[in-house]
Amino acid sequence: MATPKNGRFVLMALLCLVPFACSIAAELPDPLALPDGRRIETAQQWEAGRRAEVLELFRDQVYGRNPVQRPKDLRFEPLEEETAVLDGTAVRRRVKIAYSGRGGESGFKLTVYYPTNGAIKGCVVLIVNRSPRIIDRAEEDPAEFWPVRDLIARGYATAAFHNGEVAVDRKDDGFKSGVFGVFGPAGKPRAGDEWGAIGAWAWGASRAIDYLETQPRLKGVAFAVAGHSRGGKTALWCGAQDARVALAISNDSGTTGAALARTSQCETVKKINATFPHWFAVNYHAYDDREAALPVDQHELIGLIAPRLAYVASAREDSIADPKAEFQSCVEAAPVYALYGLKGVGAAPFPEVGESRHEGAIGYHVRAGGHDLKGEDWARFMDYADVHLPRR
Repeated sequence: MATPKNGRFVLMALLCLVPFACSIAAELPDPLALPDGRRIETAQQWEAGRRAEVLELFRDQVYGRNPVQRPKDLRFEPLEEETAVLDGTAVRRRVKIAYSGRGGESGFKLTVYYPTNGAIKGCVVLIVNRSPRIIDRAEEDPAEFWPVRDLIARGYATAAFHNGEVAVDRKDDGFKSGVFGVFGPAGKPRAGDEWGAIGAWAWGASRAIDYLETQPRLKGVAFAVAGHSRGGKTALWCGAQDARVALAISNDSGTTGAALARTSQCETVKKINATFPHWFAVNYHAYDDREAALPVDQHELIGLIAPRLAYVASAREDSIADPKAEFQSCVEAAPVYALYGLKGVGAAPFPEVGESRHEGAIGYHVRAGGHDLKGEDWARFMDYADVHLPRR
């Protein structure tokens, strides 16, 4: 018999599944509406000021702001020379991305795979990964979560880093290790707008791109950043801040990722803040049980990526991530893309399981199953990138 606590969890999951998600609980903020009542009508107007205003709101109220961008002494220290792997179809390279600041030194490892059978045809996909085992055993224990063989076979380069080497994913760490120990808050109480772990991991993804840009093999190749769950939140936040990201891929990112916050029943701002208080800015806690008071919502995060590409993937049984709220966020981001003459993801009805929306600059699919990153997801990501990113 379920305990009362477990019973509440099951009830919540069932409510989220019927009739397939949570309803929008309040009117969404309009990314194109100015405080004085005027509306943004052109891409030039958006880029001249309104985009920066929305980005600043996310930094101040949701994710926090980076204390540093690219450190002056950022270093790329080889850990392994190029090594032929995967039956000669790929070359692997490992490097340490090192940096220092007022709190000392730190760094993280980056593993990169390049195809050997000619030029890279697709993009390079950087995955924000929270499992070092998946990175370390990518060749001898192929997994759907990071299918290096499949990516290489389709002409893609790919890279991965362990997010825990950038910032430890523990709420009891006290912001003392990794990038926090070097640049702050270094164990001190955080200011309301100081970065949390999601911001730190997005910063790490940008530093990985700093390295990838130096590689002759990748000259002229587009960069994609991908992640699952918390990694998906990270990929979207990285894409919103770093214009080098040609495609931001979110898989099952849910609350404070792709899913709208103004929903009922599913994972709330209060719940995610209670479970993962280290992920976001302290200011975000002001919106516990007050989602309607948020000055932004997640469709605006996707809109910040425009005119570059955004891709959101959901799973039918992933009730907590709320597939319908993720899809609706994509729909509501379309007006920003329209400023550039670009199509979005389309509108209702909600896609059928197995259906992909690949026509516009916002891509989407929903698959059967639960909270995971599967080979089916990767195949659709590559199908989308093949169409929308330049092929070499």
